[in-house]
Amino acid sequence: MSMAKLRAARPRGLAMSLGRSLHRRLPARRAWLKSLHLAMIPLFAWFMVMQPDDVVPMGELAWDIHSKLALVFVSMVLFWYADYLRRGLAGRPGPKLGPRARAFHRGLHRTLIWGLFLVALSGFGLGLTSATLLKAGDILPVAPPLDMPRLNALIGWFHTVEFYALGGVVLVHAGFHVWRHVRLRDNALRIMAPRALHRFL
Repeated sequence: MSMAKLRAARPRGLAMSLGRSLHRRLPARRAWLKSLHLAMIPLFAWFMVMQPDDVVPMGELAWDIHSKLALVFVSMVLFWYADYLRRGLAGRPGPKLGPRARAFHRGLHRTLIWGLFLVALSGFGLGLTSATLLKAGDILPVAPPLDMPRLNALIGWFHTVEFYALGGVVLVHAGFHVWRHVRLRDNALRIMAPRALHRFL
């Protein structure tokens, strides 16, 4: 190998070595996904209860906090969705589940991931069809406003209905794992929860 090739190979080898070293130091995929899901639960509950019309009368500070929480939540959703597209589902059905229960398990997870992504996408659609420029967290412009009121109203209806429908899916998902934990005794809740919470389950 010539000296020129050796010089070119060294930075590449160094970058690969640093990448492997960094990867070893990062938390395991299932560990950070558990933390991500745990952080998303209170935010999901907040947006189920508090709509923009509820927050606006509370004042400018309340709206600013609500808007920034929405930006954080959507960022989490998109990060989870990107990881799913790259590596598929992280959760495994478990050996005690039958074929139908396994298919139901996969369906629930995929419905949640795709549903939350569509919520984020419809939020982008609201910004795109708005009459004024909307900013996520009062920081990040959502989309250039095209002032399409009819389409904006339709997307707004879909955005709201879909989010509340996902609330029902979340309840079914939680109930399914509680049933597994209690009836099948397969420690489903411990598998889902961070290790710090295992002593309570």
